[in-house]
Amino acid sequence: AALRFVHMEFLSEENLCGQTLLRLVSRGNAIIAELLRLSDYIPPVFRLETPSDREKYTIILPDFTYFRNQEYYDHKIDSIPELQDRDEEFRENHIEILGRFYQVFESVHKYVVDLNRFLDDLDEGVFIQQTLETVIFNDDGKQLMCESLFLYGVMLLVIDLNVESPVRERMLVAYHRYSADQASVDSNIEEVSKLLRGTGFSSVVTARRPPQYPEQYFRRIPINETFVDMVIGRLRSDDIYGQISTYPLPEHRSTALATQASMLYVILYFAPDILDKQQAVMREIVDKHFPDNWVVSIYMGITVNLIDAWEPYRAARAALNNTLEQGNVIEQACRHVSKVNRLNTQVLKYLKEGALVENYVLDHIPG
Repeated sequence: AALRFVHMEFLSEENLCGQTLLRLVSRGNAIIAELLRLSDYIPPVFRLETPSDREKYTIILPDFTYFRNQEYYDHKIDSIPELQDRDEEFRENHIEILGRFYQVFESVHKYVVDLNRFLDDLDEGVFIQQTLETVIFNDDGKQLMCESLFLYGVMLLVIDLNVESPVRERMLVAYHRYSADQASVDSNIEEVSKLLRGTGFSSVVTARRPPQYPEQYFRRIPINETFVDMVIGRLRSDDIYGQISTYPLPEHRSTALATQASMLYVILYFAPDILDKQQAVMREIVDKHFPDNWVVSIYMGITVNLIDAWEPYRAARAALNNTLEQGNVIEQACRHVSKVNRLNTQVLKYLKEGALVENYVLDHIPG
């Protein structure tokens, strides 16, 4: 009866547990949207790419070495009037955008802190009739629990892809210097800096991937391991969005499960032991979610090639290699080519003038 009550009422306005989790996931999506939006407005000077920028701004735009040699940098700026003037002019021109970047960086830290607090509250019985188990086995709760962890992983990856390590370190140091009084009272700049310090990752194609990346990055703020294991378990075994009934053909199963496959890819970095050592689990995951799709879209057009991404992990690499045999790849390619040719012919019929009118579309909506 209790489970039925949880299932029926989980997202009702009176259910504090469901509403707390729903608001958390909504915040997560908003944070990622703001990260993607702001990444187009990074002042180029923070990259110090040109000789002129390096000459003028290296001293006033240090990375996290500033925190180890703060007196040196402050004394050097204060002792040279030209640097003082340049520093003050830079502050006036950039404090607003620095504030926006810091707010979104801090919101990522607050998100994971609030996620951990929610999990602690579940564990301590704060939410009446709710436990981690009851929430994860509820249809709505299961989706939101998986999304809450997935979104945190995406936030970290989006930051590393769009705001390079040296750039965000310089931004955080600049915000700390220019807003020192406010930062000491109102913010968690030290904790934010620990979370978002450089990872060594570079989005340059020729750059080498840092060792144990991104799992070390994901591990900077620990998350309840039981929660991670249960989320991975649901994504492995369940059709959490009920899509298989919409795609009844067996060959469409990976399409039906594509959304949760992307989530599983990200969340597995919170449990790298599975990727590296648990061959049976990885074989099950690959056979179900990645039998014929090896380039995965994880969020808003951000794609990864599993062949490269899973190369460092023994179990994941071995499981993927089973599906990458030449015969299977050729079969998949031939099947898609034949279907695309047939579909192109069908699409041309609909592209004729007067074909896709409102009445025709309404009359041909699948039942």
